[in-house]
Amino acid sequence: MKKLSARRRHPLAAVVVLLLALAATGGLYAAFAPAGKAQADDTSQSLTIKEGKKLYAVGCASCHGTGGQGSSDGPSLVGVGAAAVDFQVGTGRMPASSSQMAQIPSKKVVYTQTQIDQLAAYIASLGAGPNVPTSEQYGPEGADIAKGGELFRTNCAQCHNFTGKGGALTKGKYAPTLEGVDPRHMYEAMQTGPQNMPSFPDTTLTEKNKKDIIAYLHAVDSSETTNPGGLELGGLGPVSEGLFAWIFGLGALIAVAVWVAARTAKAKKS
Repeated sequence: MKKLSARRRHPLAAVVVLLLALAATGGLYAAFAPAGKAQADDTSQSLTIKEGKKLYAVGCASCHGTGGQGSSDGPSLVGVGAAAVDFQVGTGRMPASSSQMAQIPSKKVVYTQTQIDQLAAYIASLGAGPNVPTSEQYGPEGADIAKGGELFRTNCAQCHNFTGKGGALTKGKYAPTLEGVDPRHMYEAMQTGPQNMPSFPDTTLTEKNKKDIIAYLHAVDSSETTNPGGLELGGLGPVSEGLFAWIFGLGALIAVAVWVAARTAKAKKS
């Protein structure tokens, strides 16, 4: 007993007890922590990035560089984020058929959504950027359509027309129509600012603002509503309306003037 009591009072006894407690705690954590799931998630993400890198090397590297650093034929993709890839590839704009066009149009999508996700994951790994939005971010639930219309007319109508039907810009460029565009792609376009469009980060247009704008565009989409005002002349605003008035209005006035002149001349002869 005296020997055991002396060992307990030994200066290293407290250190030994502390080490044993730490070892026991570590063992229990290793036994019960969900390490398998975390490792599986990391492995799955790594495989996604690896597959995306393969797709990038085949379909994108010739223009954007082997490491996404860009070249004379394509801009750098470092830091553009997954949202930019999901928009550009998901709308068929990329891969581009030619880099010499004034603007890259949307076309038939080349990749599957799984492949797009893999490409997006690889590009996101090159540098931080906007993520692909969730359905809660761009869905209509809780949106204010009236506020969205106000925001759209203030920030977007100058190019896209107040009903989102698009319009011409300079040097062969244009603002595309927003009819039938996937709400997710609308949100991503506001996030990333593709081609001629400026970006609208959350510091400029909040997540709620973007949701409101998308809800407004859904409400004015011609496939969803009828026009109570009758003939809309394409809904393109004062340009088409002025052209209509010039051709048909002025043409009718000229026709009346010619008819009156002819009647007058005939009357004088008789």
